[in-house]
Order: sequence, then structure tokens, then C-alpha cells
Amino acid sequence: MESIRLNKYLSQKGVCSRREADRLISGGKVTIDGRQARTGDKVTGQETVLCNGVAVGPAAGGQKAKPVLLVVNKPRGVVCTTSHKDRAPNIVDMLQYPCRIYPVGRLDKDSEGLLLMTNQGELANQIMHGGSMHEKEYLVTVDRPLNPAFLKKMGEGVELKELGVATRPCRVSMEGKKIFRIVLTQGLNRQIRRMCQALGYRVVALKRVRIMNIHLGKLNVGGFRKATPREWEEIMARAQESKNV
Repeated sequence: MESIRLNKYLSQKGVCSRREADRLISGGKVTIDGRQARTGDKVTGQETVLCNGVAVGPAAGGQKAKPVLLVVNKPRGVVCTTSHKDRAPNIVDMLQYPCRIYPVGRLDKDSEGLLLMTNQGELANQIMHGGSMHEKEYLVTVDRPLNPAFLKKMGEGVELKELGVATRPCRVSMEGKKIFRIVLTQGLNRQIRRMCQALGYRVVALKRVRIMNIHLGKLNVGGFRKATPREWEEIMARAQESKNV
């Protein structure tokens, strides 16, 4: 029987993304047949796998969960994690959704706006993949008036010395005296905040309003809705395209 990496198995079973699975494994939260799992372990699917004490796969019993994709308006102050290590409200506990779901990517604690949540591991991995070039759109408020030089530099790409990279070129437009809109195709850690800081600005508010074809719209802060059939169809098609590139 063919075996697969444990992080991929947890992702396929809708527990979390592969990245989050690696964190859970290294944190001692996953066991295989009673022993603590290690990063790089493989399973066939016949083992008894527990994650945070909850059975995964055949040991869990019951029918396979139906696919879920939620559009969420994450409030500021809520973390995108399935753990409690941040000592802050987390998005999973906030929603109290009846089946196990997890965030597609991250939106940092001090930011708000659009977050996708799903139980479809492979979809999440395809959306989050660094080379996918999927667009994410934000509205950003900074601490002082904008100028053309700032907008030009943001659009051309900014060197982030602390990460040792330069950001990809992106679309930037002015929306107000201290507000701009930016469309990114990458997701570096706290990227927009780092970009602004490198150019002498400080972000005071950051709101994500679009991921690929899905828009935040007028969804209330803290609210959520199910993705429409049309949104599902298009996002799956785009994710498949990126997988085949």
C-alpha cells in the first residue's frame, strides 16, 4: 500500500494546511498508533492518527465531510491559527463552524478583512503556493500623506533587507490622502507593513478586500458566508491552472 507524508495526509483529511500540519507535528500534537509523530513521517491511511487528541481518517469513523469554502470577514485582533499559543481569539473558535475547517493562508492579527476557510487541503495548498501568482487585493491606511514617489516605488518592488528579497512588481493606486489600494501576487510575512516601513511609512490599518475572484463586498465584520457555486467553480479552475503550470 502506497504511503504519503503525514502533513499531506492531514491536509487531505481536512485537518489543516500542510504548513500548519508541520507545526502541529513538531509541536508534539500528532500521534501515529500511539507514538508521537515526527516531521517527515509517512502513513498509509490505515494507522490510528490523532491530532490534538482527535482521531483522523478511518479511526474517526463516519462519512466523508462535504466540501466547505467559507468567505469570512476577519476582525482585527483575531489570529488565523488553530492553536491557542498566541493567547488571542482564533478564527476557528470565533466561527464555531459545525465541521473542521481551517484558514487558507494567513491574515495577521492586526489586519482585517477577507479570509477563506475550507476543509479542502489540496485547494488550500494550491491557493497558497508561492509560485501561483494568485491576486490578493488590500486597502491600506498609513500614518502620513502619500506622494507619487511612494506609490511608484511600491509598484516597482521594494527591497526587504530583513528577508533578503525584493517584492514582485504590483499594482498600486491612491484612494485617499493616506489610503492606497494594492494588488499583490505573493504573500511574504507581513509584506505590506514591511514594504511601507522600508519607505518610511507606518501602516495604521490594513484590510484585505479580494482573493482571486472572491470579493469581501459588504460582509459584516466577524460574519461569514458560503462561497457561491460560481465562486467555487472559478476558484477551483484557477487553482487547477496553477497546479498544471
